[in-house]
Amino acid sequence: MRAIGLTEFGGPEVLRVIELPDPVPGSGEVRIRVHAASVNPTDTVLRSGTTSVRFNGRPGPYVPGMDAAGVVDAIGPDTDTPLRQGDAVIAIVRPYGPRGGAYAEFVVVPAESVVPIPSGVGFPAASTLLMNALTARLGLDLLAVPAGGTVAVTGAAGAFGGYAVQLAKSDGLRVLADASAADTQLVADLGADEVVRRGDDVADRFRALAPDGVDGVLDGAMLHELVVPAIRDGGGIAVIRGWDGPVDRGVRVHPVWVNEVATDHARLLRLRDQAEAGELTLRVADVVPADQAAQAHRRLAEGGVRGRLVLDFTSV
Repeated sequence: MRAIGLTEFGGPEVLRVIELPDPVPGSGEVRIRVHAASVNPTDTVLRSGTTSVRFNGRPGPYVPGMDAAGVVDAIGPDTDTPLRQGDAVIAIVRPYGPRGGAYAEFVVVPAESVVPIPSGVGFPAASTLLMNALTARLGLDLLAVPAGGTVAVTGAAGAFGGYAVQLAKSDGLRVLADASAADTQLVADLGADEVVRRGDDVADRFRALAPDGVDGVLDGAMLHELVVPAIRDGGGIAVIRGWDGPVDRGVRVHPVWVNEVATDHARLLRLRDQAEAGELTLRVADVVPADQAAQAHRRLAEGGVRGRLVLDFTSV
């Protein structure tokens, strides 16, 4: 099969088309013919080598990608799944394993990591759902703010942030969010109750709306210590990429590691159902041929992309 991968870490230019053996599904696994794979910031982290330790010394080539949409191509022996060959599906893929990630013609994943595509949704849009929405879902579950509580979301215009806003609203929470002037209406349309101007002093603006402090923060912008003052004593902050403080006043730091719940089928199915019901907005910035992955990574690094860039694997 053809994949988009790298043999050495570096900038976008290290991504290229490579030939790999077709993967064979084992017991409990499903093979998917990939039609679309979304481009996420975590893919650029893998490509850069920042997280190379997670390969445990395994040599390349390495294939990025955590979000795939396509069609079930094969089902491994003794696999208990309602899925059948030909079903349109979406999957979350763990790219640090020996089979690599979603930037490939075929991926093999545990059946628990696969759910049917939301009805009426095309492959590119569907590929933008699971990884970011599951990260937001896990962050909210770790914060465990009861209905009627207040959370703040930073980076609310991004994919993780947008899903965090919508999932928090579906949980019955009051949602404060940040945005640039250009993105204020976008974030309001996603359902935020109050939108403040983003920036290093955003904690002050959140406190102006919640004088006693918010119950929790979903920190998509990775502001870390800059947003902690917005949190009430004993509240929490859900963080991506492993920041661990320091914090005080009894504030708890909750690192969010989406790989740990990649086989949580019930959570994935619920997110799929919410997307089908229109509770989650699937946003595609652009669809590009898979062999233009390097350009997609450059565009993502330049900033300002709203929604996800998606790689088209139907003509690889």
